[in-house]
Amino acid sequence: MFQTMTYTGTVAEQYNQLNQQLDALLEGETNTTAQYSNAAALLNQFLTNVNWVGFYLMENSELVLGPFQGLPACVRIPSGKGVCGKAAETSAVQRIDNVHDFPGHIACDAASNSEIVLPIIKDGELIGVLDIDSPEFSRFTAADENGLRQFVSVLIKHI
Repeated sequence: MFQTMTYTGTVAEQYNQLNQQLDALLEGETNTTAQYSNAAALLNQFLTNVNWVGFYLMENSELVLGPFQGLPACVRIPSGKGVCGKAAETSAVQRIDNVHDFPGHIACDAASNSEIVLPIIKDGELIGVLDIDSPEFSRFTAADENGLRQFVSVLIKHI
């Protein structure tokens, strides 16, 4: 049974606790929908000041909405379009302090002001992205980026 926990210590220590929890949560599960769903739910429970947490998965050279927590979202995003598409196209993390300044930003939720997107690459192949939106400008820090990179690494180990 899953139990919420209180994360303590520095931001890095809190992400370490989160990532250990994710590892235990996914251990032994082979269904990727269940893995992505629980990963999104866990991350949504952990993060503060976010309004959307979820995955877009590659299908025929475009990103297709996967498991998420938040308001209904855009279903398909072409590679190279918006923050998610840019992360997919470049295979690089996109940490955007103000999405309104990002050329071609796709606004699925008008309340979103900042965003971080991390590519999910397994065996050299892009399989999707982790997308997190916040109504707070400059919500995501370098410490968040580092912790989320580790989160994605734990996820990749299980999918």
